[in-house]
Parts: sequence; C-alpha cells; structure tokens
Amino acid sequence: MEIAISTGNLAPFGFCTRPLSSNFTGTSVSALGFVLPGGKCPALASRSRICSTKASVAVEDKVQTRTALIRIGTRGSPLALAQAYETRDKLIKSHPELAEEGAIQIVIIKTTGDKILSQPLADIGGKGLFTKEIDEALLNSEIDIAVHSMKDVPTYLPDKTILPCNLPREDVRDVFICLTAASLAELPAGSVVGTASLRRKSQLLNRYPSLKVLENFRGNVQTRLKKLNEGVVQATLLALAGLKRLSMTENVTSVLSVDDMLPAVAQGAIGIACRSDDENMIKYLASLNHEDTRLAISCERAFLEKLEGSCRTPIAGYASKDEDGNCIFRALVASPDGTRVLETSRKGPYAFDDMIKMGVDAGEELLSRAGPGFFNQ
Repeated sequence: MEIAISTGNLAPFGFCTRPLSSNFTGTSVSALGFVLPGGKCPALASRSRICSTKASVAVEDKVQTRTALIRIGTRGSPLALAQAYETRDKLIKSHPELAEEGAIQIVIIKTTGDKILSQPLADIGGKGLFTKEIDEALLNSEIDIAVHSMKDVPTYLPDKTILPCNLPREDVRDVFICLTAASLAELPAGSVVGTASLRRKSQLLNRYPSLKVLENFRGNVQTRLKKLNEGVVQATLLALAGLKRLSMTENVTSVLSVDDMLPAVAQGAIGIACRSDDENMIKYLASLNHEDTRLAISCERAFLEKLEGSCRTPIAGYASKDEDGNCIFRALVASPDGTRVLETSRKGPYAFDDMIKMGVDAGEELLSRAGPGFFNQ
C-alpha cells in the first residue's frame, strides 16, 4: 500500500487555467494546460495537440503533530485526488473544526486496477478492481472514509461498511476527443477509436460499424490523451464529468447526447463509504449527501444488480428527474460487437421504493428479451 498525506489544495499538482476552447459546447469552465516556467499556460494555437499535463502528489516528509479527525482514502490518479479534495473541501465548509491544519488527511492507496494496465479489466477480475484495497484499508481502520467513483463500485458492499453519501452528480455525458474530425460522423471509415469500455464500444459500433475500436485503451485521462497525441488512435471517448473535475474540458471536441451514448450506471457520481459502526463519520457524511443523486444512483444500481452486470457485458443506465419531478429511467444492454442493442425505459415517482422497482423491472425485461447466453458472450 502506498500512502501519502496532504492537507493542501490542488496547487501541488501544478494546475493552471486558461479560457475554454470555443469548440466546447457545454458551460464555460477553465481548462488544464501545460505548465511552463513561471507558471504560465500557453494558448492552444490549434487542435493539433491535446493537453495531457501530468499531475503529481505532494508527500509530506514530516510526521504530522496531531491525529487527523478524518483520514480520506482514495486512489492516486489525478481524477481520484480531485474527487478526494472536493470531498475534503465540502467537509471543511460544513464543519469549521475540520479547517484546522492536519484535521483531514488524504491517504493514497494503490489498487489492483491501478497496478495492472496491460490487460482488460474483465480479464483481471472486473468489478471491484479499483475499490478492493481501499475497502480493506477502511475495514482495518487505516482510513475513516473512502471516496469512490460510483461507477467503479460493485453492487455489493463489504460487510461492516456502508455507502451513505453521494455528492451532487456531475454531467453524465460522454465526450468525443479527436485531432482531425469534429464528430464521430466525420471520422473516415477504418478510423481507430480507443476505449477500455465495452459500453462505449458496443454503442459506437452499433451506430458507426465502419469504425474500429482499440480495446484495453486504459490509463488515467492524461495517459489516454498522450496516446492520442502520439497517434496510437485517431479518437477517444471519455466521461465529461472527469474532464470537468480535472479542469481539462478544453480537450473536448464534441459532447455526445445521452441519445447517442447512454452513460454507464452511476457515471459522474462520487460515493463516500465508511464503517457501519462509525457514528461520527456517518454524521459527517450525512451533511454532504445529495439526496436526488443518491436516489438516481440507487435506481441505476438496482438495474445493474438485477443483470449481475460485469465488465464483460455492455450495460448502460441513467435515471434523471424530468420537469414535472418524475423519474425517467433509460436502460440498455448490448452485444460487445454492437450488432445487438436492447433498450427500455421507465417513468414513475422520484422516490426510493418506486425507483428501485423501476430499476429491477427494467433489468427483468432486458434479461427476458436478451435470452439465454446473451450475458455470457
């Protein structure tokens, strides 16, 4: 286990910002660029290069003089750290006593999914690869809370742990990133798109069968963009939520609608776990929970659990609130090659029991329509 403790803000990463590129169609936010001497970020002259600044973690050499009130466990990727710092900042805002130096520590834990990058996730265990070691640290009282990307969290939780908190959900959409084309439709036949997601691969090939997909296109956001710069692929697809949290939206070529690319279950959501008997942490997390997000994630995960989904099965699900306050749940399963895509939807009250029922019911329908063997391909 690798542990680093930091109580600072995101400044140790060497982040700098600049105006958002005009080809981003979403809301105006800042972007991460290359850091030059003096801390300046050069303007992006053209789309001939994607920004892929590497982040690093500041590790304190000195032993802290006080015991932290909260130790936050997280993976060490730039995105995971951004999520941990977001959690820390929200805790401090809600609980002024946590603003004191050393009150909160960030503990970096390297997971199996971070260590093995040469193989597809499905080949090395699928779900849980990015949470197992963090769960163990939580159960061993080496950390007090664990911050996860919810789409990495299995539908089951380890005994003696709970996940009572979801932070407000970010944008759920996927994005297209390319140096030479403005959209997927403009990519020439035979172009190679890199993605480690079977969900993205199947929906992509279903709509654009002339394209090719480079699987096992793994690594953090910076690594994937570097591969794109080097010409390993002609394009890639990433989650907009992660790019926003990293202030890297200038790299976006176009944003895909949920009609074109239904998101992964729990995409864009952060979940925070703690031990089930830790009343202090439960109280802290209760103050951060965003109930609308928690309900939507519960609906989507109920669907996923019904399907017993794994990394070998392309599955998508998205629960949202419509203008009348009702829940709209859309779900999809597909064959890995995209030749067969099954979709369904549900509408009902935006309430826990109703939304769980919608997720389960949608899962049962797609299981029935898919038939035997569909999920074992």
